[in-house]
Amino acid sequence: MNLKQLEYFVAIAEEGQITAAARRLHISQPPLSYELAQLERELDTQLVRRGPRGVTPTAAGRLLYERAQRILAMTTAASREVSSVGKGLTGTLCLATCGSAAGLAPSARLAELAARHPDVSLELREGDVPEVLDLVTSGIAEVGIVRTPFSTQGLRTRYAPAEPLVAVMPPTFERGDELSVLLAQLEDVPIICDSRTADTLDRAPFCITDDTRSVCSCAAAGLGVGLVPRSLLTVCDTGPCYIKTLTEKDLESRAAVIWKADRALSPLAERAVALLGELT
Repeated sequence: MNLKQLEYFVAIAEEGQITAAARRLHISQPPLSYELAQLERELDTQLVRRGPRGVTPTAAGRLLYERAQRILAMTTAASREVSSVGKGLTGTLCLATCGSAAGLAPSARLAELAARHPDVSLELREGDVPEVLDLVTSGIAEVGIVRTPFSTQGLRTRYAPAEPLVAVMPPTFERGDELSVLLAQLEDVPIICDSRTADTLDRAPFCITDDTRSVCSCAAAGLGVGLVPRSLLTVCDTGPCYIKTLTEKDLESRAAVIWKADRALSPLAERAVALLGELT
């Protein structure tokens, strides 16, 4: 099994047809079918089911597809890092960010990379905190942006200042003082938040979103009171909603720049970490 076979199999799994995969890879169909057959013989298992409309991965094929995606991504990351070390500030930086830190990173500071180093490009990967941690620890992304709480094992970190949650309130659900509100004052209103915030509450929210940025959209639509980190307001439209700070200190969180502790950063990643600073 080699990288070419893995690349071919990923294309077949994603296209669902040998012919379409061959077009995507810019090769003819017979050699692609041959490589698939060789791979199945080598692994001694059926990877796809053939049908009149195309091919469907078997359970073994789905597992290989997941592993192949990671292997190819790590290969690309390794190639970029080696090239960056050898050439200096050139190449592509893979930066992984979580949605709840979207108001802090990527920041305008990273524009300096493009302005001063025309041979530099940025690949941005987004996911929740566990996904970003996995991208960094696996080596696919050199630098990540996450939000507390998270495990720092095997990581180096640079933290932003603590920031509070804010309540994004449609006019019909306004509670509290002019600028602040207590969580207890929201007991009679539907709450909207992401799953990590939901874990800190003593009652079930009305709506839980995968992406923190969707909280503001739901609140602006009048579904309830959204709870988000204050910095997220810079990238979200809150419509006619009132914005009030939740005064409870135990609901504060901190964003952080992370990278692997046991691996030297490439010159490009070092510059990006320096530009990101403490995400202020």
